[in-house]
Amino acid sequence: MRLTVLGSSASYAGPGQACAGHLVEGADARVLLDCGNGVLANLSSVIDPLTLDAVFVTHGHPDHFLDLYALQALLRYAPEGPADALPLCVPRGLFEDMSCFLSDRGNSELRAAFTVHEMRAGEPLAAGDLLVTPHATEHTDDSFALTVTDGSATLCYTSDTAPGEAVVQLATGCDLLLAEATLPEEYRGRAPHLTAVEAGEIARAAGAGQLVLTHIWPTNDREVMADEASVAFGRPVVVASEYDSFEIVPASDDERETS
Repeated sequence: MRLTVLGSSASYAGPGQACAGHLVEGADARVLLDCGNGVLANLSSVIDPLTLDAVFVTHGHPDHFLDLYALQALLRYAPEGPADALPLCVPRGLFEDMSCFLSDRGNSELRAAFTVHEMRAGEPLAAGDLLVTPHATEHTDDSFALTVTDGSATLCYTSDTAPGEAVVQLATGCDLLLAEATLPEEYRGRAPHLTAVEAGEIARAAGAGQLVLTHIWPTNDREVMADEASVAFGRPVVVASEYDSFEIVPASDDERETS
Protein backbone atom coordinates (compact mmCIF):
# COMPACT_ATOMS: atom_id res chain seq x y z
CA MET A 1 0.00 0.00 0.00
CA ARG A 2 0.97 3.60 -0.46
CA LEU A 3 -0.13 6.53 1.70
CA THR A 4 -0.05 10.10 0.34
CA VAL A 5 -0.81 12.99 2.67
CA LEU A 6 -3.05 15.56 0.96
CA GLY A 7 -3.87 17.68 3.99
CA SER A 8 -1.91 17.81 7.24
CA SER A 9 -3.47 20.79 8.97
CA ALA A 10 -5.95 20.92 11.86
CA SER A 11 -9.11 23.06 11.85
CA TYR A 12 -7.79 25.63 9.40
CA ALA A 13 -5.06 25.45 6.81
CA GLY A 14 -1.78 27.31 7.03
CA PRO A 15 0.03 28.66 3.96
CA GLY A 16 0.35 25.95 1.30
CA GLN A 17 -1.58 23.48 3.44
CA ALA A 18 -4.96 21.76 3.43
CA CYS A 19 -7.04 20.19 6.16
CA ALA A 20 -7.50 16.47 6.79
CA GLY A 21 -7.16 14.23 3.74
CA HIS A 22 -5.12 11.09 3.04
CA LEU A 23 -4.99 8.93 -0.08
CA VAL A 24 -4.38 5.20 0.31
CA GLU A 25 -3.61 3.12 -2.77
CA GLY A 26 -3.60 -0.66 -2.97
CA ALA A 27 -2.93 -2.94 -5.91
CA ASP A 28 -6.33 -2.26 -7.46
CA ALA A 29 -8.08 0.34 -5.28
CA ARG A 30 -7.76 3.96 -4.20
CA VAL A 31 -9.55 5.30 -1.15
CA LEU A 32 -9.63 8.76 0.40
CA LEU A 33 -9.58 9.03 4.19
CA ASP A 34 -11.27 12.35 5.02
CA CYS A 35 -11.92 15.20 2.61
CA GLY A 36 -11.32 18.50 4.38
CA ASN A 37 -11.02 21.96 2.88
CA GLY A 38 -8.30 22.12 0.22
CA VAL A 39 -7.97 18.36 -0.20
CA LEU A 40 -9.57 18.03 -3.65
CA ALA A 41 -7.10 20.38 -5.32
CA ASN A 42 -4.19 18.42 -3.85
CA LEU A 43 -5.78 15.10 -4.78
CA SER A 44 -6.10 16.31 -8.36
CA SER A 45 -2.36 16.92 -8.43
CA VAL A 46 -1.72 13.27 -7.53
CA ILE A 47 -4.44 11.26 -9.30
CA ASP A 48 -7.60 11.79 -11.32
CA PRO A 49 -10.30 12.02 -8.61
CA LEU A 50 -12.64 10.12 -10.92
CA THR A 51 -10.49 7.03 -10.29
CA LEU A 52 -11.31 6.94 -6.56
CA ASP A 53 -13.04 3.78 -5.38
CA ALA A 54 -14.42 5.16 -2.09
CA VAL A 55 -14.26 8.03 0.38
CA PHE A 56 -14.31 7.58 4.15
CA VAL A 57 -15.13 10.50 6.46
CA THR A 58 -14.22 9.89 10.09
CA HIS A 59 -16.51 12.39 11.81
CA GLY A 60 -18.64 15.47 11.37
CA HIS A 61 -16.20 18.31 11.93
CA PRO A 62 -15.93 20.54 8.83
CA ASP A 63 -12.15 20.23 8.43
CA HIS A 64 -12.76 16.55 7.67
CA PHE A 65 -15.55 16.77 5.09
CA LEU A 66 -15.95 20.25 3.55
CA ASP A 67 -14.45 19.33 0.18
CA LEU A 68 -17.14 16.70 -0.35
CA TYR A 69 -19.21 19.56 -1.77
CA ALA A 70 -16.47 20.28 -4.30
CA LEU A 71 -16.05 16.58 -5.05
CA GLN A 72 -19.79 16.37 -5.72
CA ALA A 73 -19.50 19.08 -8.36
CA LEU A 74 -16.54 17.31 -9.99
CA LEU A 75 -18.47 14.03 -10.12
CA ARG A 76 -21.72 15.45 -11.43
CA TYR A 77 -20.09 17.66 -14.09
CA ALA A 78 -17.25 15.44 -15.25
CA PRO A 79 -16.01 16.04 -18.82
CA GLU A 80 -17.62 12.88 -20.22
CA GLY A 81 -20.90 13.38 -18.37
CA PRO A 82 -22.01 12.59 -14.80
CA ALA A 83 -19.78 9.98 -13.19
CA ASP A 84 -21.12 6.89 -11.46
CA ALA A 85 -22.07 7.48 -7.83
CA LEU A 86 -18.99 7.19 -5.60
CA PRO A 87 -19.22 5.10 -2.41
CA LEU A 88 -19.14 7.46 0.57
CA CYS A 89 -18.72 5.94 4.03
CA VAL A 90 -19.72 8.27 6.86
CA PRO A 91 -20.86 8.26 10.49
CA ARG A 92 -24.58 8.07 11.18
CA GLY A 93 -26.43 11.26 10.31
CA LEU A 94 -23.54 13.15 8.73
CA PHE A 95 -24.88 13.02 5.18
CA GLU A 96 -28.24 14.36 6.31
CA ASP A 97 -26.49 17.15 8.20
CA MET A 98 -24.57 18.06 5.04
CA SER A 99 -27.83 18.45 3.17
CA CYS A 100 -29.48 20.82 5.62
CA PHE A 101 -28.50 24.13 4.02
CA LEU A 102 -28.66 23.09 0.35
CA SER A 103 -31.51 23.84 -2.03
CA ASP A 104 -33.69 21.04 -3.34
CA ARG A 105 -31.60 20.98 -6.50
CA GLY A 106 -28.38 20.97 -4.49
CA ASN A 107 -29.62 18.06 -2.41
CA SER A 108 -30.57 16.16 -5.54
CA GLU A 109 -27.07 16.65 -6.98
CA LEU A 110 -25.41 15.64 -3.70
CA ARG A 111 -27.46 12.45 -3.44
CA ALA A 112 -26.80 11.55 -7.06
CA ALA A 113 -23.03 11.97 -6.60
CA PHE A 114 -22.61 9.47 -3.76
CA THR A 115 -23.75 6.05 -2.64
CA VAL A 116 -23.87 6.50 1.12
CA HIS A 117 -22.87 3.80 3.61
CA GLU A 118 -23.14 4.45 7.34
CA MET A 119 -20.10 3.18 9.23
CA ARG A 120 -20.41 1.06 12.35
CA ALA A 121 -17.57 0.28 14.71
CA GLY A 122 -15.91 -3.04 13.98
CA GLU A 123 -17.74 -3.62 10.68
CA PRO A 124 -15.21 -3.68 7.80
CA LEU A 125 -15.93 -2.23 4.37
CA ALA A 126 -14.15 -3.47 1.24
CA ALA A 127 -12.84 -1.40 -1.65
CA GLY A 128 -11.00 -3.60 -4.13
CA ASP A 129 -8.09 -5.23 -2.35
CA LEU A 130 -8.36 -2.82 0.60
CA LEU A 131 -10.33 -3.62 3.74
CA VAL A 132 -11.21 -0.58 5.86
CA THR A 133 -12.46 -1.03 9.42
CA PRO A 134 -13.87 1.80 11.55
CA HIS A 135 -13.13 1.95 15.29
CA ALA A 136 -14.93 4.22 17.76
CA THR A 137 -12.78 6.97 19.28
CA GLU A 138 -13.23 9.56 22.00
CA HIS A 139 -13.61 12.88 20.21
CA THR A 140 -17.15 13.86 19.28
CA ASP A 141 -20.34 11.88 18.69
CA ASP A 142 -19.80 9.05 16.19
CA SER A 143 -16.08 9.60 15.62
CA PHE A 144 -14.02 6.84 14.06
CA ALA A 145 -10.42 5.87 13.57
CA LEU A 146 -9.75 3.69 10.53
CA THR A 147 -7.52 0.69 9.93
CA VAL A 148 -6.73 -0.19 6.33
CA THR A 149 -5.14 -3.45 5.21
CA ASP A 150 -4.35 -5.09 1.90
CA GLY A 151 -3.89 -8.47 3.59
CA SER A 152 -0.18 -7.89 4.01
CA ALA A 153 0.42 -4.52 5.69
CA THR A 154 -1.80 -2.40 7.93
CA LEU A 155 -2.26 1.35 8.27
CA CYS A 156 -3.93 2.79 11.36
CA TYR A 157 -5.30 6.34 11.02
CA THR A 158 -6.37 7.73 14.39
CA SER A 159 -8.25 10.69 12.92
CA ASP A 160 -9.14 12.97 15.85
CA THR A 161 -9.06 11.37 19.28
CA ALA A 162 -8.27 11.82 22.92
CA PRO A 163 -5.53 9.53 24.28
CA GLY A 164 -6.45 6.28 25.98
CA GLU A 165 -6.16 2.53 25.96
CA ALA A 166 -8.69 2.21 23.12
CA VAL A 167 -6.33 4.03 20.75
CA VAL A 168 -3.43 1.80 21.79
CA GLN A 169 -5.51 -1.30 21.16
CA LEU A 170 -6.66 -0.33 17.68
CA ALA A 171 -3.10 0.65 16.72
CA THR A 172 -1.50 -2.52 18.10
CA GLY A 173 0.63 -4.25 15.51
CA CYS A 174 0.06 -1.73 12.73
CA ASP A 175 2.86 -1.19 10.24
CA LEU A 176 2.29 2.56 10.01
CA LEU A 177 0.46 4.69 12.55
CA LEU A 178 -0.87 7.92 11.07
CA ALA A 179 -1.64 9.80 14.26
CA GLU A 180 -3.17 13.18 14.86
CA ALA A 181 -1.01 15.54 16.93
CA THR A 182 -3.08 18.68 17.08
CA LEU A 183 -2.00 20.12 20.39
CA PRO A 184 1.31 21.64 21.48
CA GLU A 185 2.47 20.09 24.74
CA GLU A 186 1.38 23.08 26.83
CA TYR A 187 -2.22 22.45 25.69
CA ARG A 188 -2.22 18.75 26.67
CA GLY A 189 -5.66 17.73 27.94
CA ARG A 190 -7.40 20.95 26.94
CA ALA A 191 -9.32 19.32 24.06
CA PRO A 192 -9.98 15.70 22.95
CA HIS A 193 -6.84 15.59 20.80
CA LEU A 194 -3.28 14.28 21.04
CA THR A 195 0.03 16.03 21.51
CA ALA A 196 3.12 14.81 19.66
CA VAL A 197 4.39 13.22 22.87
CA GLU A 198 1.12 11.37 23.40
CA ALA A 199 1.18 10.13 19.81
CA GLY A 200 4.71 8.85 20.36
CA GLU A 201 3.71 7.11 23.56
CA ILE A 202 0.78 5.43 21.84
CA ALA A 203 2.96 4.28 18.93
CA ARG A 204 5.53 2.80 21.31
CA ALA A 205 2.93 1.00 23.44
CA ALA A 206 1.19 -0.33 20.31
CA GLY A 207 4.39 -1.61 18.72
CA ALA A 208 3.76 0.39 15.54
CA GLY A 209 6.30 0.00 12.76
CA GLN A 210 6.38 3.68 11.78
CA LEU A 211 4.84 6.86 13.18
CA VAL A 212 3.69 9.75 11.00
CA LEU A 213 2.06 12.79 12.62
CA THR A 214 -0.73 14.68 10.92
CA HIS A 215 -3.62 17.06 11.78
CA ILE A 216 -1.17 19.68 13.05
CA TRP A 217 -2.26 23.07 14.37
CA PRO A 218 -0.86 25.48 11.75
CA THR A 219 1.18 27.54 14.23
CA ASN A 220 2.85 24.53 15.88
CA ASP A 221 6.62 24.15 15.57
CA ARG A 222 6.87 20.95 13.52
CA GLU A 223 10.57 20.41 14.22
CA VAL A 224 9.94 20.51 17.96
CA MET A 225 7.03 18.11 17.51
CA ALA A 226 9.19 15.65 15.57
CA ASP A 227 11.84 15.74 18.30
CA GLU A 228 9.31 15.29 21.11
CA ALA A 229 7.51 12.43 19.41
CA SER A 230 10.77 10.69 18.50
CA VAL A 231 11.88 10.67 22.14
CA ALA A 232 8.54 9.20 23.23
CA PHE A 233 8.46 6.64 20.39
CA GLY A 234 12.11 5.68 20.62
CA ARG A 235 12.72 6.06 16.89
CA PRO A 236 12.59 8.82 14.27
CA VAL A 237 9.15 10.28 13.57
CA VAL A 238 7.91 12.14 10.49
CA VAL A 239 5.66 15.18 10.82
CA ALA A 240 3.67 15.04 7.60
CA SER A 241 3.58 17.75 4.97
CA GLU A 242 1.33 17.93 1.93
CA TYR A 243 2.28 15.38 -0.76
CA ASP A 244 4.50 13.31 1.54
CA SER A 245 4.23 9.69 0.44
CA PHE A 246 4.95 6.48 2.36
CA GLU A 247 5.17 2.86 1.30
CA ILE A 248 3.42 0.71 3.90
CA VAL A 249 5.10 -2.67 4.23
CA PRO A 250 5.13 -5.24 7.04
CA ALA A 251 7.37 -4.03 9.87
CA SER A 252 10.22 -6.15 11.19
CA ASP A 253 10.25 -7.51 14.74
CA ASP A 254 12.88 -4.92 15.70
CA GLU A 255 10.57 -2.15 14.54
CA ARG A 256 7.82 -3.50 16.77
CA GLU A 257 9.67 -3.24 20.08
CA THR A 258 7.34 -1.87 22.75
CA SER A 259 8.12 -0.31 26.09
